[in-house]
Amino acid sequence: MALHSTFSNPSQVLQRNESLFAGKSILVAGNIDDHYPIHLQTIASSSTFCFNDYRYYEQLKDQLSNSDVHFTANYQGNEAQQKFDLLLIYIPKAKTEIEYLLANLTPHLKHNAGIVLVGEKKCGIKSVANLLKPYSEYSNPIDSARHCSIIYAELSKPVAVFNQQKWIKDYQLNINDVTLTIRSLPGVFSFGELDKGSELLLNNLPDGLHGEGLDFGCGAGVLSCYLLKKHTQLALDLIDVNVYALESAKLTLAENNLQANVFASDVFSKVNKEYDLLLSNPPFHSGQKTNYDAAEGFINESAKFLKRKGKLTIVANKFLRYEPLLMQVYKTFSEDAQNNKFKVLSCLK
Repeated sequence: MALHSTFSNPSQVLQRNESLFAGKSILVAGNIDDHYPIHLQTIASSSTFCFNDYRYYEQLKDQLSNSDVHFTANYQGNEAQQKFDLLLIYIPKAKTEIEYLLANLTPHLKHNAGIVLVGEKKCGIKSVANLLKPYSEYSNPIDSARHCSIIYAELSKPVAVFNQQKWIKDYQLNINDVTLTIRSLPGVFSFGELDKGSELLLNNLPDGLHGEGLDFGCGAGVLSCYLLKKHTQLALDLIDVNVYALESAKLTLAENNLQANVFASDVFSKVNKEYDLLLSNPPFHSGQKTNYDAAEGFINESAKFLKRKGKLTIVANKFLRYEPLLMQVYKTFSEDAQNNKFKVLSCLK
């Protein structure tokens, strides 16, 4: 079979090894970022896909009509489902997320089921073999092409029932007399710590915020929980495409006895109202790649979702040239703060 050039490099390597999936019941998870699952479901006897990125979940869910499809941070299986013959993980960037996925998904495998890890060499696919030691006596690289490798193992060791609570990492936030416990899962931005960009933004927000606000790319909910604690007249919606971010934000809100509306949205795809405040530490990575599409889309469309005299405030790495984009959408913008790595930019509608 000719390699499909529109598939990602990891998927093109999987195409060379489709005998692994033929006639098997397969469970697929990780950094799925193309349409290969549509083809993969035609090879396997049954297929279940666990997406961590809402964009690809939305694009593919209706086309995966012969599969069981989930957007979930904690796959639970279902009572009618037999255990799987094979687990395929597109390795994500963070090693802790790979470990999390293995712990979550291996309890749903048959004994001696295959475990396939695929990913790019620059993302450390060669080193992830060590992560399979708790599950298998051996692991082997079975193919390498297009700067990617496939590692294969078989489940030969007993696995524990998955307990998500063991994977949650907490840290304390203390800024401007606001104290919070931030909870995060592997795979969320700035797992287990406050990133310096968000810290600069939190230290340079105006007083007396009220009305309705939207936290775009909410991560673990740091910005929103701070605002809700400090500005009790503010109501917030939190959106993200990453399932671990959405789950972490809900955990953080609950831990701090705060209320907000948390939902998945590809930029503004599921947003249908205007706000007094748009706030963001915009993402500029998509999986392993640097990708400004989400941040640019957010800025370009933002004015449509602001009320009259509403305010947009973002924090960004200093090397990111968002100013020209902002000037195309808004008449003026201000730089509210900066340090050696980050800047806070604001616009009024």
